[in-house]
Amino acid sequence: MRSDEIKKGLQRTPHRALLYASGVSEKQMNKRFIGIASSFTDLVPGHCGMREIERQIEKGIHSGGGQAFIFGVPAICDGIAMGHSGMNYSLPSRDLIADCVESVAVAHKLDGLVLLTNCDKITPGMLMAAARLDIPCIVVTVGPMSDGKCHNDTLTMIRGTFEAIGKFTNGEIDEKRLKEMEITSCPTAGACQGLYTANTMACLTEVIGMSLPGCATSAAVSAKTKRIAFDSGVIINELVEKDIRPSSIITRESIRNAIIVDLALGGSTNSILHLLAIANEAGADITLKDFEELSFKVPQIIKLDPSAAKTMTDLDNAGGIPAVLKTIYGNIKEMTDTKGVSGLRVSEIAAVDIWCDNEVIRPVSDPVTSNPGLAVLHGNIAPSGAVVKISGVEKDALVFTGKAKTFNSEEDAMKAIMEDKIQSGDVVVIRYEGPKGGPGMREMLSPTSAIVGKGLGSKVALITDGRFSGGTRGLCIGHISPEAPAGGLIGLVKDGDEIYINIPEREITLRVPESEIETRRKTYTPHPSKVKKGYLKRYSTVVSSSDKGAITSI
Repeated sequence: MRSDEIKKGLQRTPHRALLYASGVSEKQMNKRFIGIASSFTDLVPGHCGMREIERQIEKGIHSGGGQAFIFGVPAICDGIAMGHSGMNYSLPSRDLIADCVESVAVAHKLDGLVLLTNCDKITPGMLMAAARLDIPCIVVTVGPMSDGKCHNDTLTMIRGTFEAIGKFTNGEIDEKRLKEMEITSCPTAGACQGLYTANTMACLTEVIGMSLPGCATSAAVSAKTKRIAFDSGVIINELVEKDIRPSSIITRESIRNAIIVDLALGGSTNSILHLLAIANEAGADITLKDFEELSFKVPQIIKLDPSAAKTMTDLDNAGGIPAVLKTIYGNIKEMTDTKGVSGLRVSEIAAVDIWCDNEVIRPVSDPVTSNPGLAVLHGNIAPSGAVVKISGVEKDALVFTGKAKTFNSEEDAMKAIMEDKIQSGDVVVIRYEGPKGGPGMREMLSPTSAIVGKGLGSKVALITDGRFSGGTRGLCIGHISPEAPAGGLIGLVKDGDEIYINIPEREITLRVPESEIETRRKTYTPHPSKVKKGYLKRYSTVVSSSDKGAITSI
């Protein structure tokens, strides 16, 4: 066992003494040392209920013959960090989490890991660590919170708060109703209810095979999640005994399976960043071209909040990811028969006699739309690519031409939106919000939600070198690469410039003569970095572009 390096032999007498001091018994000293990397925190609703789940995992580890050790990793709530400088730290925290898990696991020579996670950047950070360490690992995503209810209306965090702000400023609801929605939108612990980044990544983790079947959609406050946690604790012992490592699970084939399901779900655009980063750690040959290729072959068969009224609760009741695999496997030929930590292959999960609600999970032959949920666009303004969540775009906005209104920060754009300076036919351009320019590539749920709340969701486009929340809907195009500080054309756009967007043709073009672009480029000076010290300064110097996954590997 790897842990023998800290507990066997005469020279390890001091090490054993310290382990005894932590409460390890003589009998347990010879057991497998299993770490529980827990992202528990009182600060994040998706994680504040993890203490019970930690206990279940610990029970499972001990029942399976191991010795459990819980250690913490940081967690940031994107919803709470949204709309201010805190969001600069969200994406960078993903790589920080991977570094934290690596540091503890290697320093203490753990034999295996249970990665307890739930929200946006924490889950991909955990998967990056698993791929990097390549020791036996299993992931437990805690699951979504219950749906909110207000006056018999079903609410989610996005519809009940961010979009409610726009409705309030438009006079559609009064202050009393706004307060009621604020209090009732998020009624329990768990990840926010829709197919935002947290739940998208949980679903893709299950598809890749790093969590047990049913884990992704199981409610955070359910007994089902407790049972999955216990079983995961037992199974990690088997994975260690058989030396089954992430390198045999997180592969090019399993990541492509995740891309297929992501397109079918219409998940968060952030998943593209994260899958690219995970693939990089795993040494899997995955690029934006894989998303482009598969996007023409995979229809969208599920439509959940924020693009529809149905939530993760409905997806779980409809059979969850096993039912999705049952629907897709064999009907989309690019899907590969990979094996996960459960020991089951995709074909075996798909063969299970499970009820599938076709009102929620549509057959491939009768999809929600023939378009995929996500797409990669190209053009002179995004030669290295840009990303759009097609599932959140109204049909009459799939082809759009508008005039640019440019902003060099999210705050400036938000101010203009709230002051009704954005009108039908505008293309809101927000730059200097990319991986380097932000730094940290902030999510922009506030401006996108405000646009939708003001009834402009299909009448206004928003493009940025930053990114969007998984809760975003409307004609919103992010990840424009190269970003402004790297000399990207988005930095040269001026107010009044015409921008053409054609999602079916995967095109985004700045309609300005090349001679004019060259004239602008000669006098262009990128804005200086917004940070001068600390973690974000270090991050901004090493982070890659968004089309590479915004990774910090040097």
